[in-house]
Amino acid sequence: MTSTDRIGHPWGTRTPYGPGEVWPTRVDSFLADGVTDNDVDRWVQSATILHSNGDGLDIAVKDGRIVGVRGRAVDRVNHGRLDPKDLFGWQANHSSDRLTRPLIRRRGKLVETDWDTAMDAVVDRTGQLLDERGPSSIGFYTTGQLFLEEYYTLALIGHGGIGTNHMDGNTRLCTATAAAALKESFACDGQPGSYTDIDHADVIALYGHNMAETQTVLWMRILDRLAGPNPPSVICVDPRQTPVARAATVHLAPRPGTNVMLMNALLHEIVRNEWIDRDYLEAHTVGFAELQSQLEHYPTEKAAEVCDVPVADLRAAARILGTAKRLLSTVLQGFYQSHQATAAAVQVNNVHLVRGMLGKPGCGVLQMNGQPTAQNTRECGADGDLPAFRNWANDAHVQDLARVWNIDPMRIPHYTAPTHLMQMMRYVEDGSIRFLYVNGTNPAVSLPELDRIRKILGQDRLFLVVQDIFLSETAQLADVVLPAATWGEKTGTFTNVDRTVHLSEQAVEPPGQARPDLDIFIDYAHRLGLEDKDGAPLVKWSTPEEAFEAWKKCTAGRPCDYTGITYDKLRGGSGIQWPCNDDHPDGTERLYTGGRFWSSPDYCESYGRDMVTGAPLEPTEYKAMNPYGKAIIKAGEYLPLHETVTDDYPYFLTTGRTLYHFHTRTKTGRAPQLQQAAPEVWVEMSEHDAHRHGWSEGDLLRITTPRGRVEAKLRISGIRPGVVFLPFHYGYWDTPAGHEPGGEDGRAANELTLTDWDPASKQPLFKGGAARLERIRAGDGTTSAAPTTTASKPVGAGVPDTVGGPDATAAEQLPDPRGGAR
Repeated sequence: MTSTDRIGHPWGTRTPYGPGEVWPTRVDSFLADGVTDNDVDRWVQSATILHSNGDGLDIAVKDGRIVGVRGRAVDRVNHGRLDPKDLFGWQANHSSDRLTRPLIRRRGKLVETDWDTAMDAVVDRTGQLLDERGPSSIGFYTTGQLFLEEYYTLALIGHGGIGTNHMDGNTRLCTATAAAALKESFACDGQPGSYTDIDHADVIALYGHNMAETQTVLWMRILDRLAGPNPPSVICVDPRQTPVARAATVHLAPRPGTNVMLMNALLHEIVRNEWIDRDYLEAHTVGFAELQSQLEHYPTEKAAEVCDVPVADLRAAARILGTAKRLLSTVLQGFYQSHQATAAAVQVNNVHLVRGMLGKPGCGVLQMNGQPTAQNTRECGADGDLPAFRNWANDAHVQDLARVWNIDPMRIPHYTAPTHLMQMMRYVEDGSIRFLYVNGTNPAVSLPELDRIRKILGQDRLFLVVQDIFLSETAQLADVVLPAATWGEKTGTFTNVDRTVHLSEQAVEPPGQARPDLDIFIDYAHRLGLEDKDGAPLVKWSTPEEAFEAWKKCTAGRPCDYTGITYDKLRGGSGIQWPCNDDHPDGTERLYTGGRFWSSPDYCESYGRDMVTGAPLEPTEYKAMNPYGKAIIKAGEYLPLHETVTDDYPYFLTTGRTLYHFHTRTKTGRAPQLQQAAPEVWVEMSEHDAHRHGWSEGDLLRITTPRGRVEAKLRISGIRPGVVFLPFHYGYWDTPAGHEPGGEDGRAANELTLTDWDPASKQPLFKGGAARLERIRAGDGTTSAAPTTTASKPVGAGVPDTVGGPDATAAEQLPDPRGGAR
């Protein structure tokens, strides 16, 4: 193994391979200064939790502390590789500002207290509101980073115990559209494809998916295919010049808000040229005639004008998609957080359905997740859906869940669709929800229109409970703060994008009085006195493995069947893909082989929604449309944006991630290498726009929308003209004392974003809204501190190819890791 700087070279060295071959192994590792392999007391099996890829790794433990990580060579997901967040992010566990004791608000200030006092306050307020206002006064908002066992316990408490319909996860912000698009096309959640499809595909299409920065190890897999014999063609749809775009055969950079128009044009060309599988369409789908009729209104020339992309590029992309022998498509936030999110993502599914490319090696769709355990949030019901992909609108499914939980079916709310997060915020705002339990997430930075969110969460009449590992911006507003254990300090399972289940074992003890989330939830349930219909405790388990066994019973016979998986089976192995049961004892690599879907009216998870209004379809409507349980081809009509550019706000604002940080930086901002790689917020603008204004790299700009303003240094990048980009990671927890969130020097991108969401998925549209920019101060000769290795790579001369600062190279700025990352 060769040591490399994995900040400056985030994808490491290449191990080329060809189609149908096994991806070669490359084991990456990082140990703390002065620690060698021989010093490690033990290695503990786990997987990564700072992105959604699910890379298998081992945790190095010395003297009861985590001292490093190494990739698991046997793991089916990463074959030993780790990305920079994997390699360095564990250091946040040791931060001196970890929460180690409960806090309670007294005379307007948070003060330390004991667990009994904190939990009594939480339980007393819960009980009081249940007596006075009923379960609809209670809301739960969770994360995408807990373990399966914890989500399932929370869903049981919320749905089966308290009986509230107000439960969601922050996966609403990043992958609600993934679930919605899969439900619209296949009537059930669950990714059709497998990561191994990269090994076989001759075309890989990435729609709004900057995989190089969001699933970095998966991008390594594509890079290794591109470096090998017979490499695949790559289609990239993104308004920025991302690393994916730079590697693409065809890069389409459409005008923001026009994804549905773009997809319809690609489908128009595919259908017009008869690059379709009519036998597959006839045998396994419904709705093609409607799609074909709709596509007549979307000729390529019209789309080229609306999307502002060359006709030749559209046709070239369509030809590559239409003539592919093995097509893999991936989708992420560029579609999910944009106008008409679900409709656009569904059209990607339609490409595969009209071409009959599902369930075979190299032929799959991955409607990607943004978080490590987002799939579990959805499976377990912690995002509001019913556990194990049961249909809230199907009384038989509700009765079956009540049987599993041994409660009356009427205790499970199913009178209407589950309440999505943004509607929950409205209910808090108007006083309907008076108790909000937030765990593992930071809405005071991550939600749109932050000035409004801070006011909502800061209301005196709201009792806010925050369960977290740091005193985040949200925790600072809480009435009670509960200190939680995190990854490496507890045991549990989690499932990645391609349905691979991993086991993460406890490696060390949590700091101080911090407790695993599972233990806190169980304590809450017991103190509330939640019982089943026989008077026994509603939550009947006390350990993670017992919770997992209960979950298995809940999944029996459902699409996400875990009944063939055990903790022992997961130990030492490479991860197992559900469904795993008697019929599939080793797991299932791909779904929908042979055109068999989970979409029959009696079995399906969802009857779907109108993608324009969001109205749920009635069971009778669905049964009439799809009586035999086929895949559903849904046409999407292009509609104009809600907020467009004007003379006052002439730029289209989009937000997103950078490779070196995760969400609101509560972990990655405390890892020195990652923080130095991207230390502060920046704003990206095209060279054309910067030249027009007479602005230069490093100038300090003010970005303003009707909702707020942010100050950031300018990075002149390869973004399309008329569009500006802000990373959303930067909040206020590490700003100087006295800095007021939302003030003149605001830096959180969500000061600017608008309160709007997709009608079907209810996912907020962070890549929407108009902005104006003005220069506050000319640069002093230094550049923006934005990374130069990623989509924020500068264009033009005069900007050195460095990471983490204006002048130093990556090697100069970071300590030699003994190293470092191999």
